[in-house]
Amino acid sequence: MKIPPYLTKGDTVGILATARKIDHEPLEPAIKLLKSWGLNVVVGKTVGLDNNQLAGADWQRATDFQNMVDDPTIKAIWCAKGGYGTVRMIDRIDFTHFKKKPKWFIGFSDATVLHSHINNMDIATLHGIMCVSVAHATPEAIETFRKSLFGEKLSYSIPTHKFNKPGKATGELVGGNLSVLFSIIGSRSEVDYKGKILFIEDLDEYLYHIDRMMMNLERNGYFKNVKGIIIGGFTKMRDNDIPWGHDALEIIQDITKEYKIPICFNFPAGHIQDNRALVFGKEISMDVTATSTKIVFE
Repeated sequence: MKIPPYLTKGDTVGILATARKIDHEPLEPAIKLLKSWGLNVVVGKTVGLDNNQLAGADWQRATDFQNMVDDPTIKAIWCAKGGYGTVRMIDRIDFTHFKKKPKWFIGFSDATVLHSHINNMDIATLHGIMCVSVAHATPEAIETFRKSLFGEKLSYSIPTHKFNKPGKATGELVGGNLSVLFSIIGSRSEVDYKGKILFIEDLDEYLYHIDRMMMNLERNGYFKNVKGIIIGGFTKMRDNDIPWGHDALEIIQDITKEYKIPICFNFPAGHIQDNRALVFGKEISMDVTATSTKIVFE
């Protein structure tokens, strides 16, 4: 696994929109944050474009991304916002130069498409806050983001959860948004989960959709092949008039309970203010006990 060069003061971060449209103003807190760390900022041409829900046409978002991928002065690419649309532009990108000289890609949610696609190239990515998240992110989320960018040691110790399954595991961390991972199954962007540690999170889904997606992963053997599972935020879940009868974490616990692997529930990452940074593609050790979960990035 290739780890892109960590940032140093004076480096440049490119900000662009791979999915939903966004104007310049909501990016100001993110730009101010980067500059406070001694970094320079380039804002992509997709910021301010308006194509219904999207930040320009597919070719415009792909072109903006391609230009930043190929620009040697840009050391990291940070998604302005999520939503939906990254999957519509991914196959337009030529990663030839990127594979030779990788740089950090940063985001979460819809950006899961790019995380998985890039991790397939044996290149690490940064799952963390997006630009639009900065104004409401916790200090912990921002600090772990900074540590990840500058190559400082990243580790977590979080309280236990009643659904946790104790155990130890070491492996490469992969994953992201459950709905997006589900949507790219069988595509060229799907990562190989075998022998790895899987992270999942989601937002604004019907509970029976969560059950359906988890059952698909279970029936395809994903959970019997991974070394461990980390469950992040499952927020703003929806239900039908006739209730499903279980919340999201209960659904996940029921489907994964028979597997003899460590499972950590309620990790602070996902569509929450306390969205802690995770480096996908990097090896981690996880130790789930009756009192806490410890996760260390090697």
